Amino acid sequence: MKKRPTLIVDHRNLRHNMNTVVGWCREAGIDVAGVIKVTTGLASAALDYESCGAKWIASSRLEQLVRAKEAGVKIPLLMIRVPMLSELDEMVKTCDYSLQSSVDTLKALQEAAANNGKTHNVILMADLGDLREGFFEKEEMVDVAKFVENELDCIHLAGIGTNLGCVGSVKPTKEKMDLLAEWAEAVEEAIGRPLEIVSGGATSSLMPLFDGVMNPKVNMLRIGAVTFIGPLEDLRTCYGRKEVEVLSDECFILEAEVIETNTKPTHPIGELGVDASGKVVKYVDRGRRRRAILAVGRADYGDIDDIVPVLEGAEVAMASGDHTILDIEDCSEQLRVGDVVRLKVKYSALMRLTTSENITIEEINRQ
Repeated sequence: MKKRPTLIVDHRNLRHNMNTVVGWCREAGIDVAGVIKVTTGLASAALDYESCGAKWIASSRLEQLVRAKEAGVKIPLLMIRVPMLSELDEMVKTCDYSLQSSVDTLKALQEAAANNGKTHNVILMADLGDLREGFFEKEEMVDVAKFVENELDCIHLAGIGTNLGCVGSVKPTKEKMDLLAEWAEAVEEAIGRPLEIVSGGATSSLMPLFDGVMNPKVNMLRIGAVTFIGPLEDLRTCYGRKEVEVLSDECFILEAEVIETNTKPTHPIGELGVDASGKVVKYVDRGRRRRAILAVGRADYGDIDDIVPVLEGAEVAMASGDHTILDIEDCSEQLRVGDVVRLKVKYSALMRLTTSENITIEEINRQ
């Protein structure tokens, strides 16, 4: 008997999304770094990205890039979280590129690269207001770029980049892309040569591309979310853009088994405190309605807003760590104990599901 809960990975849908996104970028003269961190570094997803034309495979976790390399990925590997000093030795053995924003780390990276007989490529990060990693002043970045170029013989300055729409919710507007290009030109003037890479951010940076206002200097985007989630979470990734509606939102489907069906009140009875996650919840009294309990819960996927039933009329009502309660009063079909419910998953849910030891991963339509 099939073990559940199960996360179904549909590689045909994944490759459709990857081909579409890589195609959008290629038309604008932009190469894609395929980011696999949301899947906890699923090696088969990295291979899909490679087959669909990505130029790099990227992740914020070194162990995920190690798995990609072991799986046979041939394109360069990019570390997109500034590395810890403690992992530099392993990083230069595994990765071809990394994002950098610390002089101390760059000095240590020079030593690690020299010790391993490597030349490591770096992308210096500019903080253009999102307040994550990066140099905050253009002059400081230029000085560091000259230091890397002239003093660190085992480090190659491949380019500069930025991150937007993550920590500080700053949109990647035309003005921000133009500012990044301005910083790139200042670095190029200082080091006396063109940069190979100007990395304009992540999935949300598709917006200036859609609008036709992307600065031509930008030639790399680091994309993961929209290829794996599609339009299911478009407000988070591309702010409701219709362009992404051509993408599939069924690359990953969570299957969970029904363990109870019953008709019960929709408002709890008794003195209320906090729920299993420590939150005070306001409940809407909709009278008595039929519901189904699934054998999967917050411990597996996180927030109930991050899962969406495929079954028409089903709604996620509440959950504990191990149970998810669906309102099925208005369902197109009646569920019974033992039935399997399919749920689409958003970004945060996917990240949690692929790390959970309680979830079986099943891959279909692999090449």
